[in-house]
Amino acid sequence: MFKAEFFSHQLQFKLPSGTSRGILKSKPTWYLKIWNTTNPKIFGIGECSPIAGLSIDPIEKIDTTLQKLCNKINEHHLVNLSLYPCVKFGLETALLDLKNGGNRIVFNNQFSKGNKAIKINGLVWMNNKKTMLESINKKISDGFNCLKLKIGAINFNDEIDLLNHIRKQFNADQLEIRVDANGAFKSTEALSKIDQLSKFKIHSIEQPIQPGQHQEMKNICALSSIDVALDEELIYTPINESHDLLEFINPNYIILKPSLIGGIQASKEWISNANKLAIGWWMTSALESNVGLNAIAQLTGEYSTDIPQGLGTGEIYQNNIPSFLELNQDQLSINHKLKWDFNSLKK
Repeated sequence: MFKAEFFSHQLQFKLPSGTSRGILKSKPTWYLKIWNTTNPKIFGIGECSPIAGLSIDPIEKIDTTLQKLCNKINEHHLVNLSLYPCVKFGLETALLDLKNGGNRIVFNNQFSKGNKAIKINGLVWMNNKKTMLESINKKISDGFNCLKLKIGAINFNDEIDLLNHIRKQFNADQLEIRVDANGAFKSTEALSKIDQLSKFKIHSIEQPIQPGQHQEMKNICALSSIDVALDEELIYTPINESHDLLEFINPNYIILKPSLIGGIQASKEWISNANKLAIGWWMTSALESNVGLNAIAQLTGEYSTDIPQGLGTGEIYQNNIPSFLELNQDQLSINHKLKWDFNSLKK
């Protein structure tokens, strides 16, 4: 028989971080812990990490939903989590972790065994031009040769200047650049702005316009001079509509954020549908702590892919959960000599 409990945790950013949802100084997350009453010392743990204004989860109801789930953990399939993708992800992670012995192994693969690393991109947060430039130079000196820049928050000409500065120092063979517009462009101006960006040999642009404008996005994908990746579009699309959406819009790539799109099984289904339509993909963490990041990285390890993944390293938080994840330059791996520490979690 299973038992379960949950913990809430306020993650504190080392530096205020600029996102499409504004400046973040802290972020709430929840952890779901499941164990078998015959052996309570062995437990599985999963993270439920919504983002206000982006997740479909009603954040004010997560506590009550998790309590209901804990009360019915032996019949968890009866709890409707269709509006709680982050809770679904946390539940799937905790159950898989427990099934694999409660050692934070969510999937048994070469990555989780510590035999293989995953190449990741360096993320440059939205900020003023000077700070973004400093961040770009630091990421490059840290050994990243694929950078993702969030655009759409500062003056477009300043963003063009930033890209110009980078390309004067590094050509496209030396440094891959991805940009993420977070839906910042109007549909009437998107292609014109993309054309201006294209002279900097950009790998891809994520979500140029707001989600839900399927015909406009289809047109942009057909005419864009830069490969287009869908991001937020997936968050608001039920999984049973995923194939039809991808077939209609026909993007070059999709971005998978398990916490936001319905968890592990939903992510696998998106990948399956993308593969059928010859659409590329990569996985991205979405401000999770190391618990969620670990699960997403191990899920990524289930696939043979050389494309850099968007797996943020968790170094943005002052009070992250210590884990066996390790970053060397742009290579994320598992070092089993490092230990997990959950002492900071309190009811």
